[in-house]
Amino acid sequence: MNFMDGLLLTLLNFVVCIALPKVLSVITAKRQNPSPSTPAIQSPESSGEIPGVMDAA
Repeated sequence: MNFMDGLLLTLLNFVVCIALPKVLSVITAKRQNPSPSTPAIQSPESSGEIPGVMDAA
């Protein structure tokens, strides 16, 4: 294999490794349907504070 063949394969590999993940991410992003997110369920008794070590004893 001469120098030009190695250079061509290196450039081709570089383009594929950079461009292919970007193209795949664009394709998969278009396929995914955004589902409506469900709100988090909160307990009415929860104060939102984490008890300390002294409070638990």
